[in-house]
Amino acid sequence: MPVAFVKRFKLGPVLPVLCAALLVAACAGDPAGPGAAGYNDPHEEANRRVHQFNKGIDRALIDPVAEGYGEATTGDMRQVVGNFASHLSLPNDVINNLLQGDVEAAVQNSGRFVVNTLIGFAGLLDPASQMNMPRERADFGQTLHVWGAAEGAYVELPFWGPSTTRDTVGIAVDLVLDPFVLLSQPESLIGTAAYVLDAMGNRYEYDATVESVLHDSADSYAQARSIYLQNRRFELGMGAEDAYLDPYLDAYSDPYEDF
Repeated sequence: MPVAFVKRFKLGPVLPVLCAALLVAACAGDPAGPGAAGYNDPHEEANRRVHQFNKGIDRALIDPVAEGYGEATTGDMRQVVGNFASHLSLPNDVINNLLQGDVEAAVQNSGRFVVNTLIGFAGLLDPASQMNMPRERADFGQTLHVWGAAEGAYVELPFWGPSTTRDTVGIAVDLVLDPFVLLSQPESLIGTAAYVLDAMGNRYEYDATVESVLHDSADSYAQARSIYLQNRRFELGMGAEDAYLDPYLDAYSDPYEDF
């Protein structure tokens, strides 16, 4: 990790968020958790209101912007932006790899960062993948899981979408740890722009899937909740005993069929 980053990184905003993260970890033994249906959604009424807000924002703003961005660019251009955004978030992966005790992944991500910085034109290209150095993704929500923190309640966040109590704290910590978002330097604007453009590119590429789940399903809230929790639990390596069973799924076919 560059020395300049260490020197310029501000710890002030990190401390309260880390305290909140530790509080979540301390509640790992909380008996409240998924019910018989496999999910814990005590705030469903409020979550559904946020979900409707997010659908409106997607229809009125995100979808048109993504469509315009997609039509104005080529697939190769969007891939370059995606490479760059992924490259900028690698230091955060390394931090979480280390917090999880996964030194091997931290070394691989660090090597990937160095290779793509030096011969990948600052991450615009991805020669590290061609050299068998794939990205080992990690986030602070995953770190909390490794530390034993409970999943907590299902949450739908404005503008962000599906999450859980644990992952919401993880998102906050990851934003604080990301130098290309919070540093008061020109690079922060470049990083934020790259993340936004990458998100718009993904929205464009997966337009049919998003439309199917978010705007065309009989109950888009239940569908989004189901898909998010299944995918997230799979990413965290949760076993069959933690399988997510949503009663709303009876109204649908395979929840993964659009992916």
